[in-house]
Amino acid sequence: MAGMILRRLASAVGVLLLASIVIFLVIAVSGDPLGELRDRQPPVSETVIQAEEARLGLDQPLHIRYLDWVSGLFQGDLGPSTVATRDIGAEIGSHIGVTLRLVVVAVAIALVLALIAGTISGLRQHRFPDVVITPMTFFMLALPSFWMAVLFKQWGIYFNDQVGSSVFATVGANSVPPPQGFVPFLLDSAAHLVLPTIVLALVHFATWNRYQRTAIADSLASDHVRFAVLKGLSRGRVVRSYVVRPALIPIITIVALDLPVLLSGAVITETVFQWRGMGGFLLESINLRDSNAVLAWLLIAAIAVVVFNLIADLLYAIVDPRVRYGQ
Repeated sequence: MAGMILRRLASAVGVLLLASIVIFLVIAVSGDPLGELRDRQPPVSETVIQAEEARLGLDQPLHIRYLDWVSGLFQGDLGPSTVATRDIGAEIGSHIGVTLRLVVVAVAIALVLALIAGTISGLRQHRFPDVVITPMTFFMLALPSFWMAVLFKQWGIYFNDQVGSSVFATVGANSVPPPQGFVPFLLDSAAHLVLPTIVLALVHFATWNRYQRTAIADSLASDHVRFAVLKGLSRGRVVRSYVVRPALIPIITIVALDLPVLLSGAVITETVFQWRGMGGFLLESINLRDSNAVLAWLLIAAIAVVVFNLIADLLYAIVDPRVRYGQ
């Protein structure tokens, strides 16, 4: 196990290095960060443009710019923004906190529901409750996520109008200004959290449920399950140890692939409910042509992909004893 961890860590460092080079080159050739400044009418003086190029490091060769950017990362400096007063690191810190608040709750709900519903559906294929759960998940898979978000938002507005009170907050992560006191602030945050959490949870529950159901069905048809039945093991032990446990491998894989996308920014859901999370940070940075801010967002996404895949590799060995990394 220790050898596997060391190999994965070494591989992760190499992947992150390659990812940093790729995303830097892609952003560097994607456009001119000062394009808007150059196109202003009346024209901005060449002296001002040259000063901005020097501040952003655009007057340096590409390889020097990359090395300066990487060295700055090790010092906690994400580089200058095209907006002189914008602190990229501070903004990412506040935005990622908002996204984490939304994502952690949604992922926990979606994962628990998917494991329970997928396992029950897989064990009782084409019988109740599978005949109810399967069409429901197909219906949720067919719904575009942005449409589902808009639907829940409009339902929340309608519900509030009917009861004459703002039970479900439909805009922002908190009220402006936020209420004073811990309990009022907590209740206000919960009111803002409910609808976007439901949207994210349902979107991912549908996908993860299908993976879990298929994995359970495949596991039931495997030879090791038949052998366990022939040995006379109890149904509970067969299901728990020989069916469900090996079937967790696919769900671990798909969750490990989906989580980085969620953490780096649930763009659609945050946009519909006007949350200032990582999704909003990305869109704002693109509009501002803030190349260093977009680089920081992409780097966080790359780190999340590597970290969660490393965690998935560790969970494979824990969940399924047939996995032998040491060989």
